[in-house]
Amino acid sequence: MRRLSPNFNFLLLCILMLSALLAAGEKIALTLDRAVAIAMQNSYQIRQLKLGIERSREWLKAEQAGLKSKVYMNVKAPEFSALSDYKWDSLVNKDVIVRQNVQRWWMNVAIRQPVILFGYPTNGYLSLNNTLYQYGQLDDSQWYANYYNRYFLKFEQPFFQPNRLKSDLEEAKLSLEENELEFLDDQVELIENISRDYYELFDYSYNDIILERYIRTLEQVREIANCAGQDNGSKSIDCIQIQVELANSIEKKAQNLSDLRLESTRVKQRLRLAESDSLEVIPEIKITEIKVDLKQAIEYGNTLGPRMRLLDINRRKREIDLTNVKGWNAFRMNVEMTYGLEKQDESHKQLWDEFDNSYSVTVNAYVPIWDWGQRKARIAAEEITIRKTELYQEETRSRIESEIKNAYQNLLEYQKRTLSMQENMSMAEEITALSIDQYARGEISLHDLLQTLMRQKQTEENFLEAYLGYRKSIIGLMIDTYYDYENNIALLDKFRSTS
Repeated sequence: MRRLSPNFNFLLLCILMLSALLAAGEKIALTLDRAVAIAMQNSYQIRQLKLGIERSREWLKAEQAGLKSKVYMNVKAPEFSALSDYKWDSLVNKDVIVRQNVQRWWMNVAIRQPVILFGYPTNGYLSLNNTLYQYGQLDDSQWYANYYNRYFLKFEQPFFQPNRLKSDLEEAKLSLEENELEFLDDQVELIENISRDYYELFDYSYNDIILERYIRTLEQVREIANCAGQDNGSKSIDCIQIQVELANSIEKKAQNLSDLRLESTRVKQRLRLAESDSLEVIPEIKITEIKVDLKQAIEYGNTLGPRMRLLDINRRKREIDLTNVKGWNAFRMNVEMTYGLEKQDESHKQLWDEFDNSYSVTVNAYVPIWDWGQRKARIAAEEITIRKTELYQEETRSRIESEIKNAYQNLLEYQKRTLSMQENMSMAEEITALSIDQYARGEISLHDLLQTLMRQKQTEENFLEAYLGYRKSIIGLMIDTYYDYENNIALLDKFRSTS
């Protein structure tokens, strides 16, 4: 059998090791900020909202471009007609069938510009036009052609009608702002959801530390009791109690780790991470005493948060709808004026010589007489919609104030509890150390020592509960006010700096 060379074996070993490393996935040290950043990057909802913002920006560009000049051309090339139709013949005083055979080649080029006064679109248009056509007609067996050329200015202005140019531009701006606010709101909602998942992992990870510390302390007590030196048949009651408590604690730790793995799997799915990736949460305790001005917090909730501004946008859109409804089936008038030069000739070469002045004025008006109250009812319906929006604004403002007051009170309570429990935990550690020394000297019983250890463990668990409530209350206040009190920055500015 042929042996493989050492170089080939080394190469094969490197390939196997590389494959194992790739299959192992990435180990992610997860913090709340890291989890939020991953969620922002992988969220389908965030991507959709970003596309919605880009779409609204393009619509706004389109409306803004509509306020500038537009050049276009209409062409009929050709228009043939060979038809018979009834025509009135005044000589014989009756209808006769007349056959027409005509050819028309027609073109109109226009440069059209909306009329804007002092930055305000008037809903009118001014255009520079050139119309040129050839009209040919068959008479018996001979074609007769006639040519026409006209240069003219055209002014069109509607009166007593909703200003569509202004309304469309304003609605495009409002839609863009609305999408940006919805994007901000969705980001904050994502922070709320991810923080809930993150602190579930934090809870399991910190509980693992508590149980690990408790197990090490029990092992230390077992060594002090010298249980290893006892015969199997004559173990003391102390050693049995220690062993039972130690076994129960190890089982609790195993169950906690199992729950941690299940929660990690769920969080990975939510963050859309690979199954081979592993999450590691290092439960770092960070307590910063936060001072909040309640009146300023309420003001932040009304001004920095998107809810009130979204309602303002909705109300303004309803006002635009009301304006459009008022223009429906109402008196309106259109004025159209043209002035220019024209020439008509049988020869194409003569069209640019000796122009004649040409002008026209047209006034069209629509006068509604009776519609059985239809227009009035439409207006009343739109006005009711606006009043509903105003009532909802008042309700939302009151709800925001109530939510911020509750979040503020929660923060004060949990902050006080956390600082107090932190002091209690330090004292419990000192008492535990003293009790272990007393047990080693035989001054207290194992029962008293185990009670002390249980009290320390319970104190640590109470501290964890208070700390998680403290962290969640900070996030709750941030979500209600859209202001990060830990970093003293508005969330909108924070998102802009990180984008």
